Amino acid sequence: MRVPHATAYGMALGYLGDLLTGDPRRGHPVAGFGRAASALERRLWRDHRAAGALYTALCAGGTAALAALLARRAGRAGAPALTAATAWAVLGGTGLAREARAVGAALAAGDTDRARELLPRLCGRDPAALDERALARAVVESVAENTSDAVVGALVWGAAAGVPGLAAFRAVNTLDAMVGHRSPRHRNFGWASARLDDLAGWPGARLTAALAAAAGPDPRGALRAWRADGHRHPSPNAGPVEAAFAGALGVRLGGTLSYGGRVEHRPVLNAGGRPVEVADIERAVALSRRVGALALVVCCAARAAGERLTGERVTGEGRR
Repeated sequence: MRVPHATAYGMALGYLGDLLTGDPRRGHPVAGFGRAASALERRLWRDHRAAGALYTALCAGGTAALAALLARRAGRAGAPALTAATAWAVLGGTGLAREARAVGAALAAGDTDRARELLPRLCGRDPAALDERALARAVVESVAENTSDAVVGALVWGAAAGVPGLAAFRAVNTLDAMVGHRSPRHRNFGWASARLDDLAGWPGARLTAALAAAAGPDPRGALRAWRADGHRHPSPNAGPVEAAFAGALGVRLGGTLSYGGRVEHRPVLNAGGRPVEVADIERAVALSRRVGALALVVCCAARAAGERLTGERVTGEGRR
């Protein structure tokens, strides 16, 4: 039995599941993938790009192949349930909002030490030397970037390739977080994972930036900042997203930060904006939620339209 628009319905159900329950504290499938990927890294690691490329291919390709096998076994009747379960597992909008608000609550209560303790759950930068405004800026930047990585990008690939697209995108994004940073150990080994993540994240990042402009309080400011500053960020995907969020919220992002003891001086995004304040964390979370909901509508509509077009084409060819 064919279920019309099974992928679109499944993604909507998975999004609703994430909205209502968020990520489980234990037993999350993505955490299981991370443990398996770490075990494989210990076996394959060499300070060479070729070794990293093999590692990336095995992890990402193996995930896509397994997801495709499960989708085939589920069949058309089981497609909505499998898509819903996969979408719930890979989407992280509720967890993102929860962690951002936790840091914001600590800052609002004047407990900067607690905010520094919570920040690593949200992003990888060193919190020790960050003051209140720097912590708030880090949260807003992380909310912006992860709206693309944890929500919109997954929906885009789900619309394009169903269950394998959802699972493979999350695998690629997780690999980038694990080995894609430029530490001495991963500068060469993680190169392939980082480049693949750039490629996979490209469409979702542009859709995120566009939706941030559409859903934000200052659409013109978002578009202006995206156009002027998006390309100046070292990440081809984080740049447009963070710039659009900065312009939409009227704040200034970017500047000096530290990752793993390595100091980076990033360009300022939306230089005409004001410094980030604690209250902007909730504004960023609200914008992220609106962007995620709009992305769901866009991606489900695109998938349903594609399925309808394909079905009409097959029917027409059959009649001939």
